[in-house]
Amino acid sequence: MAATTYERLKLHITPEKFYVEACDDGADDVLTIDRVSTEVTLAAKKDVPPSAVTRPIFGILGTIHLVAGNYLIVITKKTKIGEFFNHVIWRATDFDVLSYKKTMLHLTDIQLQDNKTFLSMLNHVLSVDGFYFSTTYDLTHTLQRLSNTSPEFQEMSLLERADQRFVWNGHLLRELSAQPEVHRFALPVLHGCILT
Repeated sequence: MAATTYERLKLHITPEKFYVEACDDGADDVLTIDRVSTEVTLAAKKDVPPSAVTRPIFGILGTIHLVAGNYLIVITKKTKIGEFFNHVIWRATDFDVLSYKKTMLHLTDIQLQDNKTFLSMLNHVLSVDGFYFSTTYDLTHTLQRLSNTSPEFQEMSLLERADQRFVWNGHLLRELSAQPEVHRFALPVLHGCILT
C-alpha cells in the first residue's frame, strides 16, 4: 500500500508545545513541536496534557520564520473538490498562523511593525484561492508517470516522492522533511486551478 499522510488531526496547544495528534484509525502518533527550542519529535497520545487547548485541523502547511520567531501554519478548513480513482482531492480554504512565542515583548517597535507587515503579507498569500492537496494521492506527478514507478517509489511518503517543482509549501515543510519518522504529518500542497 502506498504511503499516505494523516487525514484527521487535532491540534493541542500549551504554552510550551504544539501537539498535533493523528486521529486516523489505529494511529497513536503525536507530532510535538517545542515552542522554545523548536525541536520536532514524536510522542504518544498519553503525552498530551489534559490542560491543552484542542481543536481539529486538516493538515500542517509548515513553519515559517519571521521577525518575532517561528510560526506554525495549519489548515483549518477544507472543501472536497472531487475524487480521482477513489482518492479525495481537497482545496484548503482557511489557515491559522500560530506564533511559537507567547509574547512579543522581546521586539522593538520597529520589529513589531515589521513582523505585523510580514504576517499581513503571509495572510494575504494564504487568502488566495487555489491550494489543493490529497492525503492519499500524489498530485505532483502525472498519472502516466505514477503508472511507471517502482514499488519502492510507491512506498515512499508523499513528501519524499513529491515532485518538488509543484510542492508550493516545500520550503515551509523543510523542518519536517528532515525527519522521515514525521513525514505522515507533512502534507504536500499544490497551488493552481482545477478545470472541470
